Amino acid sequence: MTITVVEGDLLDQPVDIFVNAWNRNFIPWWLMLPQVVSGAIKWRAGTTPASVWSLPTGRCRADLGGSAAVTGGIIHVAGINLLWSASERSIWDSVRSAVKLAVEHGDRSLPFPLIGAGSGGIDADRATEIMLDELRSIDPPLEVTVVRYRK
Repeated sequence: MTITVVEGDLLDQPVDIFVNAWNRNFIPWWLMLPQVVSGAIKWRAGTTPASVWSLPTGRCRADLGGSAAVTGGIIHVAGINLLWSASERSIWDSVRSAVKLAVEHGDRSLPFPLIGAGSGGIDADRATEIMLDELRSIDPPLEVTVVRYRK
């Protein structure tokens, strides 16, 4: 496994699939104001990626702590809870769930945004550290890139 940390835009990474930290809560997806990666996805792709949450096969629940679901080329992880807050546990579980799905789907590379940073309230440096620690502990057979957002 190779782990790389880069600065840039997650959606500009040359991959087949990427991770989106998602908060599934009681607010319908069409009323939410997507932020960070979800906002960029909505801005670039329209509402289709987010609308899959209404389908039974595309559920990702923040109350399950780090659960994940795949829609198209996106692995959505529940990185923040119903109160829009991240924890070390939600970051660990999100990383582990995303890697598991990527491996199951035969992906060779996987870029992550900083899960828990931004809307989740975790400092970007701390979120990076938590993610790297978890990635090293599970040693997935993937090329993993942690993308720290920068325009």
